[in-house]
Amino acid sequence: MRKKTIVVKIGSSSLTNATGALDVAKLHDHTTAIGMLRRAGHQIVLISSGAVAAGYSLLGYPSRPVTVQGKQAAASIGQVELMRHYSEAFQHENITVSQLLLTRENFSHSQQYRNAHQTLQELLKRGVLPIINENDSVAIDELTFGDNDMLSALVSGLVHAQMTILLTDINGLYDCPPHLFPEAKKYQFLPAVTDELLKAAGKSSSNVGTGGMRSKVEAAKAAMAFGSQVFIGSGSGAEKLLDIIEGKGDGTYIGFQGNSQATTKKQWIAVHSVPKGTLIVDEGAAEAILSKGRSLLRAGVLQMSGAFSAGDVVDVRNPSGQLIARGIASMHSQQEVVQEKSNASDTTAPLIHRNNLVTIQQGEMIHE
Repeated sequence: MRKKTIVVKIGSSSLTNATGALDVAKLHDHTTAIGMLRRAGHQIVLISSGAVAAGYSLLGYPSRPVTVQGKQAAASIGQVELMRHYSEAFQHENITVSQLLLTRENFSHSQQYRNAHQTLQELLKRGVLPIINENDSVAIDELTFGDNDMLSALVSGLVHAQMTILLTDINGLYDCPPHLFPEAKKYQFLPAVTDELLKAAGKSSSNVGTGGMRSKVEAAKAAMAFGSQVFIGSGSGAEKLLDIIEGKGDGTYIGFQGNSQATTKKQWIAVHSVPKGTLIVDEGAAEAILSKGRSLLRAGVLQMSGAFSAGDVVDVRNPSGQLIARGIASMHSQQEVVQEKSNASDTTAPLIHRNNLVTIQQGEMIHE
């Protein structure tokens, strides 16, 4: 079996008991399974929810808090408790763990994104198991990542994972809610995430998690765009994760293995960056970008909007306004980017070099 980098996400419903508190026995079930994956030679990054569940009782709450302040306070104390349990459990597997708490800002800021990538690569190289959670205690928007589903997808791109496993209390995707329709059909494999599937994805029946099945489907679509196959489902026992990567998991597989993967830099440009401007290009420039792998020259720019500096990311659209690429500008918007076509000496300089340009078709990043 080819050794893989695998992102494993454990949701709140897979870590808690009937009252919504942390279930240490369930946690140990997961750590034992991860230990077996590691001994099989795979690199693992663990995305774990459960901080609120681990912390709310320590603050004197009789049940999971419902206010933002209560959740953030519970997450603050619960993250320490959660990591204590993980550290103790993984000691039995002879695995050293580390903790990373991330927010969306860490992905949108290019230097923070590179730092996170380099940190994770160094930890994996040293044999450390990174455990990642959203930094709930300081997040501006509540539940930014949707119960860590989207965070898992983004991390899969960050570490160039070949597989992303989303463990939940529901054993896969169905064509209709199985708790309402006994005749519901489970999808064993889906080649892609379609608009119909997104529309049909229902909400989780769990009252301890924050992300429903739609958030998992959206995360699967994002992870696949990064080149990762996705599994959504459940499981128990020491061999559950080995079964999943061998195609025997109790859930739904989405996408294929062995997909091409964009570089870390191009992932950031296409998905995480915040464009500061827009360039409308002529048909010739659009064709050169999409079909010939060329840089964007100043001569191909018809119109510019926004205020950007050299090094900022800008959107590139064709004459009809369709987004076709995104890239890092080599000059600022106050310079004259729309030049007379006859002034060749001024129009042949790349406005966006090919190495800093990512092509996009039908809203999807194209791997090159």
